[in-house]
Amino acid sequence: MTLKTFLTGCLGGLLSLSSCDRPVSVQDYSVYVNPFIGTGGHGHTFPGPVVPHGMIQPSPDTRIEGWDACSGYHYSDSTINGFSHTHLSGTGCADYGDVLLMPTVGEQHYMITDIHNQQLPYASVFSHTNEIAEPGYYSVFLDTYQVKAELTATKRVALHQYTFPENTQSGFILDLDYSIERQRNENMYLEVISNTEIRGQKNNILGFRPIYKLLRQILQTFHLYPD
Repeated sequence: MTLKTFLTGCLGGLLSLSSCDRPVSVQDYSVYVNPFIGTGGHGHTFPGPVVPHGMIQPSPDTRIEGWDACSGYHYSDSTINGFSHTHLSGTGCADYGDVLLMPTVGEQHYMITDIHNQQLPYASVFSHTNEIAEPGYYSVFLDTYQVKAELTATKRVALHQYTFPENTQSGFILDLDYSIERQRNENMYLEVISNTEIRGQKNNILGFRPIYKLLRQILQTFHLYPD
């Protein structure tokens, strides 16, 4: 081996080692995902965040019954009834919509006068201009209450964040009796654990669940974290 061959081999080895230290460019394909695809027409999808194979699907609910209410959301709607925690996507039959949460400002209205109305008394007007949906995140501005709502999710937990205007009448409505397609709920109860924790459950006896003769029991604990 000549000195020239040895130096060339060493130089090539150094170049090979240095190339391993260069950062690998990974393209983020999630920027091409549009969760609103399928929320119009007869797509029956919802825009809320969900982890693959996750047990919870927080999302806005804009209508209650009818074939195009299968997911609880339809892009043609302009009001939101609240944010429930279980949804089906792309199905031909409606179900779920458990544990509906809605932030409010001012006097609360919750008495239902028309059982066929798609809008609940505490629904809020919204605009798609102020609505964002991307993988793992959903946000919308509730015009009626001037509240910004933000949602995300883990495998088993839904995380909500609400930005209220400065006032003395901020609050929430937790509707345990709400269900997509107005399904019948039984054995509902809520328990106040502390100033920052609420626990409750219900049995829903309609929808896909009784096909397998099961009573789905929703057990949800809410933790409130004020700024």
